[in-house]
Formats: sequence, structure tokens, C-alpha cells
Amino acid sequence: MQEVRLMTRTHRKLEHVKYAMKMGDGPQSAHFKDILFIHNCLPELNPADVDLSADFFGKHLKLPFLIDAVTGGTDAVTEINASIAKVAAAAEVAMAVGSQYGTAKTGKSHASYTVVRKNNPNGLVFANVSAITTPEQAKLAVRMLDADALQIHLNPAQELIMREGNRNFRGLISNMLRIRDVLDVPIIVKETGCGIAAEEYKKLLAEGFKMFDCAGAGGTNFTAIEAVRNGKCPEEEIFHWGLPTCWSMIDAATCCGADNLLIASGGIRIAEDIAKSFAIGADLIGIAFPILSLIARKKDASAFLLEMGNRLSYYLMLLGCRIPVKLRKVPLIFTGTTKDYINCRRYNMAGLAKKRR
Repeated sequence: MQEVRLMTRTHRKLEHVKYAMKMGDGPQSAHFKDILFIHNCLPELNPADVDLSADFFGKHLKLPFLIDAVTGGTDAVTEINASIAKVAAAAEVAMAVGSQYGTAKTGKSHASYTVVRKNNPNGLVFANVSAITTPEQAKLAVRMLDADALQIHLNPAQELIMREGNRNFRGLISNMLRIRDVLDVPIIVKETGCGIAAEEYKKLLAEGFKMFDCAGAGGTNFTAIEAVRNGKCPEEEIFHWGLPTCWSMIDAATCCGADNLLIASGGIRIAEDIAKSFAIGADLIGIAFPILSLIARKKDASAFLLEMGNRLSYYLMLLGCRIPVKLRKVPLIFTGTTKDYINCRRYNMAGLAKKRR
């Protein structure tokens, strides 16, 4: 029976990569098109003034980007994680691995994770486990990578649709607290494509969690991937479930302060969306699918990240901001359903971009 479970997990990991490549983003929108910048014709900057670098957990990044959780847990994807690690090292960006829960539990396929430090010895690396992981398994996941921080992922929608999924969501916060008690690295609470709402940010903040990866709807849709794996119609209404990345970040801006770390991820594909993410409160930008796609096609993913940084610098120039976090001070126009969302949530539209200092 143990061997059957291992084979099932291996097959699932491979299918996740396969269907992520095949299905792409959506059908939800991340809703960044609903945010507009106001042009600054007197930016008072020289391009040499713009600085995209950032420091997190004692590590220096050339660009404020994170290659967010992609894969791992089976020997067949070891080369993918090796390639991602090389890209992260070359571009001097952060990276996270896919869930280590299975490997920490079974002791199998360590190489799909340990290969990361071999190829990115000095980089900023995040481990990744499920919220149901035991404290000892979480410690093992961190040691496996010599990780700088641990992502604890929440994925109830995916688990409900996954035929092998865990459907008991009781006691997750209590278990996360037990994990935190035994670790000596920071914890980042992340979703996996359905976003975090203000109500849950507040619950987590009340328990002392300070770092979040919103992982909103609009990018890779693991709920849809699981349904397709199960042979279900890819047009089911559940595929539209989740809080768009833009809305999840707006919610975060209403309850998080300067002492919190916010990672914006989920369908962020162009430099303009990166700039908008910073404007509504992000500290770091997570990108996953474009990197996986480029690696699969034997393209230079590090060059893609460097060019994305170059394009981001244009927006900083056009808005008179020397560093990305200064984008929080620029005026924004909210339109469409995002404006409706802000009004329904009774947020102060004029002050949203200035909530985090």
C-alpha cells in the first residue's frame, strides 16, 4: 500500500507540471487591468537613480522577484528544480520549491529538493510544506534545503477536488503554531491560487504570523488542474473560484503594516502588473508559470527576469519612484469590478495605496 501511495504521488507531481503547461492561466482574471496609473511628466529622475535591489532574511537580491513554488517530490522533476535554482542564481532572485510534505513524510525523492542548494548555494531559498505537516517534518523540509524561510501553504479548494486530497481542515492554525514553535527560520503563509482575504489575514496576524504570499486567482489554477486529472469538464463553475490577486493584495493593504512581508503572486505576467502590485503594497513579486514554461522550452529564463526588471524600471521612471516600494505613494485610479469590490468592502479607495508605509 505504501508503494502504491508513492507511485500515486509521483504520478500526481508529474501531472501537475504537465497540466500547468497545457492549461496555462485562468479562467479567473488577476484584475490588474482595473488599476490605472497617472502619468508623471516631471519624474525628476535619472535612470541610474533607479534601484530594484532588495534585502530579505539577510540575503541580497538584484531584483525583487521570487520564482514561486513550482514542483518537487519525485525524482523525475529533479532536473526542473536544478534548472530553476540555476536561473535564480543567475538572475539573483529568490526561489521556493514545491510542497515537500510527501518527501518529508516518506523520506523519498530528497534529491529533487537538495539539488537546489547544489545549484544555488548562496541564494534566498524558501522551503514549502502543507499546513497539516508535523513540526518534525517541517524541520526536515527546512534542513533539506538549508532554507532561509518556510512557506506553509493553504489549498482547501485544490484538496477538495483532488481525488487523493485531505478534506479535514480542522486545526490548521493550531498546527501551524506548533510548527512555528520548533523552527528557527521565518514562516510565510501562502495560498496556492485562490488568494487570502482580509478576514484570514486578520486571523493569522492575531496569531502572530507576519509574512504572507497571497497567491491569488488569475494564474495557474490548481483546482482546474485537479479536476482535469479526474476527467471532469474544464468549464465547471468551481474553476472560477478564488479571490483575484489584485483583490487579495488590496485586502492585505487594509490590515498589514510596514512590519509585515507581503508577496504578490498569481497571474503576474508583465512589468506593469509588477508595478501595480508594488503600488498596492507588495514587497516581493512571485512568478512561477513563465519560468517553468521557459525552462521546458529550453529558453533563457534568467534573461526573461532581467528584462522584466528592466521594464519595471521604466514604470518607476514614469512615476518618479527611485525604488519599487515608493510606488505605494503614487495616485491610483480603480475601475471595473475592482472598484465594485472596494466599494462593497467599504474600503477607503483614496487611501488604499498609502495604507502601508
